[in-house]
Amino acid sequence: MITLIKNVRAYQNGTWKEGEILIAGDRIEAVAEKIDCAFPGMQVIDAEGMRCIPGYLDQHVHITGGGGEGGFANQVPPLPLSAPVRAGVTTLVGLLGTDGTTRSVESLVARAKAFNELGLTAFCLTGAYEFPSPTVTGSIKKDIVMIRECIGVKIAISDHRSMNMEKRDLVWLASQARQAGILSGKPGITHLHTGSGKAELDMLFDIIETTEIPIFNFRPTHLGGKFEAAMRWTEMGGYADFTCGNAHAETAGIVARALERAPEGLVTMSTDGNGSFPIWNEKKEMVEIGAGSIANLHGVVKSLVLDKGLPLETAVAPCTRNVAKALGLYPQKGCIAPGSDADLILLDDALSIDTVVAHGKTMLRHGALQFRANFEN
Repeated sequence: MITLIKNVRAYQNGTWKEGEILIAGDRIEAVAEKIDCAFPGMQVIDAEGMRCIPGYLDQHVHITGGGGEGGFANQVPPLPLSAPVRAGVTTLVGLLGTDGTTRSVESLVARAKAFNELGLTAFCLTGAYEFPSPTVTGSIKKDIVMIRECIGVKIAISDHRSMNMEKRDLVWLASQARQAGILSGKPGITHLHTGSGKAELDMLFDIIETTEIPIFNFRPTHLGGKFEAAMRWTEMGGYADFTCGNAHAETAGIVARALERAPEGLVTMSTDGNGSFPIWNEKKEMVEIGAGSIANLHGVVKSLVLDKGLPLETAVAPCTRNVAKALGLYPQKGCIAPGSDADLILLDDALSIDTVVAHGKTMLRHGALQFRANFEN
């Protein structure tokens, strides 16, 4: 399939320029002011008045569903296949959470494969909150090396639901992931759910200061309530990931502050999409539960622009370029350039998502799905 997007504004060389984007197969072939071409069956998209940004990357999504706190009726259902497309997410990383007992890494890998079959780009993380980590092969290292979709391991720290690991345990786990990444050419990350516990990132700071594991291999998330620790982490060269909750303006305020203080490129955003959002009282008793939405990523981007006054190219960086670099996918992902994957979003003048292209395939046009998602109305 060859597609020509005409009359579109894209950010290039420090400015927004109107031009055209030529897509051949799953890659961007050319970006220029004018592209003269004609091919049999070529699709032409007139993007008059629209701006084009890279497809979003969401590195924290519960694609098999999250939750289970408070009983089985509180388990969040699996993420619908259409949900990332509607949200402009063309690359996602699936993971498990509190429940590594009734949910398995096997089902996680299978769900990632389903999103890849659909035409998106999907990865996953082995492990869950618990330690030793649940795996497919019986080994963290083997999962990452042998399973194409698996790029790292997930664990929880500073949380009353975690396994309260000791330093040596986390060092061992991260070393397994790092060595696996070296062997397989993957990032080999240790992705850390960071709860509201008193220790915050203390164990991570200790590990970075006393071992040879690079800070690059650790990816703490949910850092909105640990802002100063997050800034210290970025000053040491680490990525700080902020979760896009349902209160878009609140998250936008935190991310805007982080972008001002952190070294360039080290702030990322993710959604915890389809994960449970339990609310605990001072006795650690759950009093309420909700679920995250993958659509919150774009909601926070809009708030960064409309409420915080950030330029669009700055607002999208934490969920495009920065994440792509963090996952070793740049410039294949996270930018609009010849040779890059044709993962694109067209935004209308209200910054609403009009069109989504993934691997060169138009998945959403004028807000309507262009494919049939099985088992969805």
